[in-house]
Amino acid sequence: LGSSCCTYAHFKTVVPCWNRAKLTASVVIIYQDWYDTSLFHLPLASENITIALYDYEAMHEGDLGFKKGDRLKILQESGEWWKAASLSTGQEGFIPSNYVAKDTLETEEWFFKGVSRKDAERQLLASGNKTGSFMIRDSETTKGSYSLSVRDCDQTGDAVKHYKIRTLDNGGFYISPRITFNTLQDLVSHYKKQSDGLCQSLTVPCLSPKPQKPWEKDAWEIPRESLKLDRRLGAGQFGEVWMATYNKHTKVAVKTMKPGSMSVEAFLMEANLMKSIQHDKLVRLNAVVTKEEPIYIITEFMEKGSLLDFIKSDEGNRVQLPKLIDFSAQIAEGMAYIEQRNYIHRDLRAANILVNKSLVCKIADFGLARIIEDNEYTAREGAKFPIKWTAPEAINYGSFTIKSDVWSFGILLTEIISYGRTPYPGMTNPEVIRALERGYRMQRLDSCPQELYDIMLECWKNKPEDRPTFEYLQSILEDFYTATESQYQQQP
Repeated sequence: LGSSCCTYAHFKTVVPCWNRAKLTASVVIIYQDWYDTSLFHLPLASENITIALYDYEAMHEGDLGFKKGDRLKILQESGEWWKAASLSTGQEGFIPSNYVAKDTLETEEWFFKGVSRKDAERQLLASGNKTGSFMIRDSETTKGSYSLSVRDCDQTGDAVKHYKIRTLDNGGFYISPRITFNTLQDLVSHYKKQSDGLCQSLTVPCLSPKPQKPWEKDAWEIPRESLKLDRRLGAGQFGEVWMATYNKHTKVAVKTMKPGSMSVEAFLMEANLMKSIQHDKLVRLNAVVTKEEPIYIITEFMEKGSLLDFIKSDEGNRVQLPKLIDFSAQIAEGMAYIEQRNYIHRDLRAANILVNKSLVCKIADFGLARIIEDNEYTAREGAKFPIKWTAPEAINYGSFTIKSDVWSFGILLTEIISYGRTPYPGMTNPEVIRALERGYRMQRLDSCPQELYDIMLECWKNKPEDRPTFEYLQSILEDFYTATESQYQQQP
């Protein structure tokens, strides 16, 4: 190539057209900026090479820092931290696995791996994106296929339209059979130049915040002195919640438990189970301090605090009904995961849902209610027992199941739709118990759509087995406004 340098070049040795007498060597074909996958395979996967999607500054001992675009050879894959070597410096260390990609498609800023249709809508409708912002994501319904999601503005306002990307037998792609493409890159390039039947021509990829860095490798029981409690965020029945800094660089939330509120052994058993239950809509349990009391529970930090406090705030009061329904759908999604794992929450209410700066709702404190050693909380007559959120069979017989969580979810819906009103307003706990025994149910608020109230009534069926699953609740709430519409636009 002389002095020239081809970026992203790939080569394959092939047999040339030849005259038997003159053949002395093979020919090297250089492919630049495009490739035909039938001719060669990219070396990323086979050589275990990844490309950095973001900058990462080393924070812990043994970490390997890198810049976006760096190529890293994976030496060992284990959990969220992989051992790797930089191909540019030769240095070795641990890297966060969600900051790199093996598949070259994942390095495209418009490709969003593993994002659901609903989350695509949430992200594209978030502030900072504009009409024509787009993403390509994995299809939820057809394994190995893709979908294009585009932000549009129609007579109803801002909306997101979805298009199926279909595959050809020879590996090509198309949205409309009128025009086909060798690669997804070609497809994007075409629809950037003209809409050609789409709702909009494509403009810029959907904004993508850096993913949350994984918690430090093997840091489970951590020293109390590694935490600096910066600001008290609130006090609950069993302790306080603080914004804190771990090892001078990571912002976290710390729940300090009142001494004597739980057995350390029981807590550690539950915490190890809680640690294994990880989902985007569950608050992440990072570490614990248990060597002496008070016990500290260290979780990810959620900027907006509890959902209850948020919807009561000036900012929360401006949230419109569609977003309130979306909050409900997010909580149902998290609970559907808990349901799938055969786990239960036991204390599902708006005070135990946390909200981050992107208005993502995450379920907190799942499982803690079971190990609290406080008669005021565990006995139905206790002042701290959350009677108004608790299913009748749990109040009367201590029977807590995922179906009693479904009842609590119905009560939580009333909190959301009323911007934080306490359930059964004007009624005492004993009055609520007696009313439920007579078959009483909370009345529908004027601001509550009948369809949402019908969902609440389903959650409050007297027989636990008659109540819906969280999987069903998630699907019905995610499609609350689109139940009668096709998920996908007709092909142009």
